[in-house]
Parts: sequence; C-alpha cells; structure tokens
Amino acid sequence: MSLWHRLLYWLDLRPNPGPRYYEVNESLYTTLATLAAHEGRPEDELAADLLAAGLTQYYSTDELWKRWQSLSPREQDVAALAFLGYTNRQIAARLGISAETVKTHLRNALIKFGLHSRSQLRLLLADWDFSAWEG
Repeated sequence: MSLWHRLLYWLDLRPNPGPRYYEVNESLYTTLATLAAHEGRPEDELAADLLAAGLTQYYSTDELWKRWQSLSPREQDVAALAFLGYTNRQIAARLGISAETVKTHLRNALIKFGLHSRSQLRLLLADWDFSAWEG
C-alpha cells in the first residue's frame, strides 16, 4: 500500500474513481495555472500534489503540537529558551534552577521530540514564535 493510500485510509477517505471538482477563487486559479505552466505539468496533477503536501504538513504540524503539549511546563520553558539560543547557565539563572536541572529538562524535551541536539530543535521549531519567552 502506497503512502498516499495509507494517508487516505488514515483520513477515512476512499478513492473515488470519478473526477472531483472544486471551486477556487480567480486569484488561486491564476496562481495554480501559472505554477503548472512554469513546471510544465497539468494543473490537476499539480493541484493534487499540492493538496497532498498540504495535508502532510497539516498533520505533521498537529503531531508536533501534540508533542509540545506532552512537555511539562518547565520542559517547555527550557526548550523555548534553548531554541532562542540561551545557554544552560543562562536558562538556569533565568528560571532559578540549577544548570544540571536545565540539562535534564532539555534532555527530556529532546527525547519527547525524538531529537539529539539543540540545533535539531531549532530546525524543527523554526516556524514557531517564542517571543513570549524573551522578556
């Protein structure tokens, strides 16, 4: 079973042998047509690929948010400050805990995200806004 079919199955959608039609506004259609022409692909093929990519991104973002919510509040604080580039000592001073405790919270957060380093954490959460932890 292909990844696409597994995704459809997971979403409880069944393939429809007939074509599907969706209404899109003129601006979206123009953008789609321009992009399809630029890539030399049929518009319907490009639209299907974009929809699949969007669904994949949507569900991966949802999964990422669930993992963030699985962190304790202190693990979230440490992860956010580590993302912002603070050292363990700086995080410890800011939160009033030891640097060793910061290390433990960061290690736990990395494990929950399936990561091995701060740089991987920065890449994974690059689109997130941690400005609330800056002040």
